[in-house]
Amino acid sequence: MNWLDKWLDRSVEKTTRGLAQRTSRRGFLGKFAGAVIGGAATVPLLPVARSQEAATPAPLEEGDANSCDYWRYCAIDGFLCGCCGGSMNSCPPGTEMSPITWIGTCENPVDGQNYIISYNDCCGKASCGNCLCQRNEGDRPVYNPRVANDLNWCLGTTSAAYHCSTAIVIGAALDD
Repeated sequence: MNWLDKWLDRSVEKTTRGLAQRTSRRGFLGKFAGAVIGGAATVPLLPVARSQEAATPAPLEEGDANSCDYWRYCAIDGFLCGCCGGSMNSCPPGTEMSPITWIGTCENPVDGQNYIISYNDCCGKASCGNCLCQRNEGDRPVYNPRVANDLNWCLGTTSAAYHCSTAIVIGAALDD
């Protein structure tokens, strides 16, 4: 080791020991974390695409959407909103879509692709009474409510009165 290396080692050691005697690890880590977070806040955020439509193309649709045999209704249990003044995707006027939902995975016969379907109940009026469908494919007993369709899903709305059910395509299901 030459004299420059020895001097550098002693200087770094002296500075480090002096710093260790004057500060705690917690204090140092807190200041270090503050500097990192403060520095990260100055980095501009990159734009993020949040459009579901951009990520998943809409499936091709064929058939009678007001028939219980329609492909989207493989796990439905209720009155079809399309027969009650609404559509597969929207509630009839005067009703409110429940934020609580059950889901199913149905195969579209047009493209052979499986899609995740969100079944949302429309609430706020008495039962529609038209186009009752009880497909129940993949239904589970009520002790597993996230996949059971025999519950009143109108909780979380202003009225718990059930009117009809929608079948909204969330996206393509992942292949195994």
